[in-house]
Amino acid sequence: MPDTKDKKTPEVEKKPGFLSKLKDAAEDKEEQMMILSTFVRLGILVWSGAILTLAYVELPPALKIPKQDLDPTFIASVFTGVLATFGVQTSKKGGSSGGGGGGISKKDMEVLIEKAANTAPAQTIRIEQAPMVIAPNNDKKG
Repeated sequence: MPDTKDKKTPEVEKKPGFLSKLKDAAEDKEEQMMILSTFVRLGILVWSGAILTLAYVELPPALKIPKQDLDPTFIASVFTGVLATFGVQTSKKGGSSGGGGGGISKKDMEVLIEKAANTAPAQTIRIEQAPMVIAPNNDKKG
């Protein structure tokens, strides 16, 4: 019988994993954490999007997955929060495109400001020099 100890088995090279590739691509620890946090946010985005989809879509009976009756409010807030971290802003249907005034048009806002100015006319003065004393004038002229 031949001796198996004499034969050299070729060593299998390990393929680098995701984290080792990440370390090679980004040398700075801060950059590595930034890339990792982006992947975590993407994972949460995909998860919350899938849960929201399941809340509104009825799956075919062949899958034998019962319809989930859940309140999607929390998942929707997670979804929009993660979208906001990527710089995507959501808006409601029929909302004005003039800066997100909560559904109030520019014309309506001008009317409200005019009514408020007529109701309680006041003026605010901001003084950025200290110290200053504002006192009444006690001079009585006849």
